Amino acid sequence: MIIETPGVVTDRILLLGRKASCVYLLKGKSECALLGGGTAYIVPDMIRQLKDFNIDEKKINRIVILHSHFDHCGTVPFFKRRWPWVRIAASARAKELLARPGVVQSISSLNQLLLAEHGLEKLAKDMGIEFDGIHVDDVVKGNDVLACGDLSMEMIDVPGHSSCSIAVYVPQEKAMFASDAGGIPFGDQIFTAANSNFDTYQESLQRMAGYEIGVHLAEHYGARTGNDGRNFLKKSIDAAKETRMILEASYARTKDIEMSTQEVTDRVLRWMPEDFMPREIIAVVVGQMVKFIAGLK
Repeated sequence: MIIETPGVVTDRILLLGRKASCVYLLKGKSECALLGGGTAYIVPDMIRQLKDFNIDEKKINRIVILHSHFDHCGTVPFFKRRWPWVRIAASARAKELLARPGVVQSISSLNQLLLAEHGLEKLAKDMGIEFDGIHVDDVVKGNDVLACGDLSMEMIDVPGHSSCSIAVYVPQEKAMFASDAGGIPFGDQIFTAANSNFDTYQESLQRMAGYEIGVHLAEHYGARTGNDGRNFLKKSIDAAKETRMILEASYARTKDIEMSTQEVTDRVLRWMPEDFMPREIIAVVVGQMVKFIAGLK
């Protein structure tokens, strides 16, 4: 089953935000955690959803950032101000990146761009929604385990989409919170987003696929349960192989990174939803993959 609408995924997992930008609330018996940081424009939605689902915000004591890209940490500064007691966890590499002024400025600018595209500039200003940096309280790495009440959050190192990517596995729910390291789903299609390193991206997919999974939770376009959840990473592994062949064939023909980037971007945009990201951002992702492939030639 594909669940894109904010609401219940399982009794212990709630999807918040919008289908194009998802954050998950993990509900332990005594405390809760947010997994993923989303984009700034979903803050008003999240506040309304927390109220609609009768969530006691005082029980939310942790936010886990699965990687530091602008669309996966945009809500965090706002909620840190709203919940000053919350502790923020991320990888060591993410902490390093989020401490760089240039990275902070880039994340802020891109979130402001999307706020403007969604007509939320005035509301954001009135609510104090701005990205002014993130202090990571707890650095985590593969095999670390964080508690969420009676639930366990097992950390997995999954570089490849980004150098700072981690995934979280909750064994009690057989739930894999993969973020973009698991591929980005668009209905039955999966976009391979091996921005950082294609080799390690594929290795990370294999690592996650080794877990017993009943629920796959992506940070774009929702969660998958049942057969869709169990088989998602297998499909993503196949999609990565196919994408790599497409990239290799294009670059072998053009011998030009820019030409191949535009060619593959055009191909991807034929089936990618228009409400996802501007062409310029998709082209950056594709370009990074083409450069990696070109570097191997």
